[in-house]
Amino acid sequence: MKIDGALSHAITGIQRGLSSARDHAAQIASKETFENGSPTGMAEPLVGLRADQLQVQASTQVLKAVDDMLGSLFDQKA
Repeated sequence: MKIDGALSHAITGIQRGLSSARDHAAQIASKETFENGSPTGMAEPLVGLRADQLQVQASTQVLKAVDDMLGSLFDQKA
């Protein structure tokens, strides 16, 4: 995979994870969630929020790997 492709995937993964986290947080904070009083109503957005966290962390690791590769390439050229 090209470096620019990996960079693009990493940034897209971070953006999608953050967007999904905002949606899940809004579901957790919604008035309907608290009015229902059902703990199962909170389970899906909480699990989704954890999955979003993992997605952002994984995408950040890809971004770090791309940064390391670019740094190595620049060091070799110098």
